[in-house]
Amino acid sequence: MCRIFGFRSVIQSQVHRSLVSADNALIEQSGRHPDGWGVAYYNGGAPHVIKSISSAQVDNLFHRVSGIVASETVLAHLRKATQGEHTILNTHPFQFGHWVFVHNGNISGFGDLRETLIDRIPPVLRRYILGDTDSEVLFYLLLGHMAKRCELTQAGYSLDDLVAAVRATVQEVVSVAGDLCLDDGGPPTANFLSFVITNGTTMLAHQGGKGLYYSTYKRRCPDRDVCPSFGTACEAPTEQGFVKHLLISSEPLQGDNVWEQMKPFEVVGVDWRMQIQHDR
Repeated sequence: MCRIFGFRSVIQSQVHRSLVSADNALIEQSGRHPDGWGVAYYNGGAPHVIKSISSAQVDNLFHRVSGIVASETVLAHLRKATQGEHTILNTHPFQFGHWVFVHNGNISGFGDLRETLIDRIPPVLRRYILGDTDSEVLFYLLLGHMAKRCELTQAGYSLDDLVAAVRATVQEVVSVAGDLCLDDGGPPTANFLSFVITNGTTMLAHQGGKGLYYSTYKRRCPDRDVCPSFGTACEAPTEQGFVKHLLISSEPLQGDNVWEQMKPFEVVGVDWRMQIQHDR
């Protein structure tokens, strides 16, 4: 299916290596995920989303974007279509206001369930659905549950509220489409709800059957002697407390980062202060 990369840091950083230059960078995976790509990054608190229906491996724009992006928050996606046509409207990330969202998975039987699920989205939100993918509908279902708990425009959106909204959204989809498939190699028609959402400050990942990994520290930071934000959390695990960065990826990327595999139904996220939260 698709591939996801998310980055959240206390300092602006380039993600060129993760997207392009590492041996198993995101671009190297695009041969198996050729149905478009998208990169969202934040500048001055506002999201900038660039998308293409071309394969990232052969798209010069992907190289250009990856080379210039320096941000505290980046979300990238390679699409291998399971639902919806091969169009720009169906390409991730999806955006609503400051929120951007990427999904690796599938809602089982979505063709028959689409209208049922859309009816569960508040009318003020559902009118913004422009494509025909299950991923976009999942995003707006999640936004609907988020809006019940806190204003979507609130900059410091509560991570506890976001976790609760994610749990409610997954439960709602499961009640309609059936249980999640917890085998990453299961049939592509099965239920998979792995995704990442961010508003540029808060970022959260949910493992819904398709594999996700996260990293909050490095074995040894190559910038430890020059980085003004260097601290013990840069080179040691942090179960609770504050971290310097959070990386999310569909598979571990080569380099200095230490990766942890997420378990099914696990969520990992950071709030606007970069305080990490695990919920299993």
